[in-house]
Amino acid sequence: MNLLEVRGLSKAYRAFSLQSIRFALPAGYIMGYIGQNGAGKTTTLNAITHLIVPDEGDAAIDGVTFEDDPVAYRDSIGYIGDASYFPGTMRLSDIKTILRDFYPSFRPDRFDGYVERWQLPPKEKLKNYSRGMKVKLMFAAVLSRNTKLLILDEATNGLDPVMRRDVLRLLQDYIADGTRSVLFSTHIMEDLQDIADYIFFIENGREVLFETKDELLERYLLVKGGPDMLTDALRARLIGVEEQAFGFSALFPTDAGGTLPPGLIAETPTIDQIVVHMIEEAR
Repeated sequence: MNLLEVRGLSKAYRAFSLQSIRFALPAGYIMGYIGQNGAGKTTTLNAITHLIVPDEGDAAIDGVTFEDDPVAYRDSIGYIGDASYFPGTMRLSDIKTILRDFYPSFRPDRFDGYVERWQLPPKEKLKNYSRGMKVKLMFAAVLSRNTKLLILDEATNGLDPVMRRDVLRLLQDYIADGTRSVLFSTHIMEDLQDIADYIFFIENGREVLFETKDELLERYLLVKGGPDMLTDALRARLIGVEEQAFGFSALFPTDAGGTLPPGLIAETPTIDQIVVHMIEEAR
């Protein structure tokens, strides 16, 4: 069953337009939403969370759209960005009051449990919290509600390796019962390599690819060779050729047919390498 359905989201600005973005994310899975700065990632997330109103299209969470029930729709979403959305002058008691008033499913006892578990100082103003403490606070706010979809927008930026590992574990715990899902927008491809089930790649407001991570990794080989090996015939079969003085690297589609010239090095690419070469191809 699809927990999130995004159906033709479009939004036009003076210098940029999001163009008919469509995908479905089943319950119990994590999707990596990737692209360059300005590609349309945050615009998509803002349209899903209804921070902006799309010109066309809509999104449904567990079959419910914002128009069907705005309160239930917003209550089903947990959002964590790259900066805290709580005012720095507030303390934890203020956050509890806001969450209790704004979200019907908020559980103060559950919130207190996460605060104690992560040793968040209750009397400190949030402006004195570290980056990692602010991320933990946002997770406490999300996990103390009955959310169905967790949306992360560059949430692991600037975190130390231990905290990043802890966040990834939280995401896996979040979907463990098979009823919830995560939409994870990030530039840190290593995170997606570890936990993503699906990859959606957006460029200039348009879909480039959308498939499972395993299918994506099986679709391409990363090939490397010396400069004298890059013939015109081989170049025509490759994607995103990057040339250096000592040689070249590129993607080779595994369904392209034929054999590679002897002497080429071929290996399974990472998601990061696939994205880099696809961007190079677009250029």
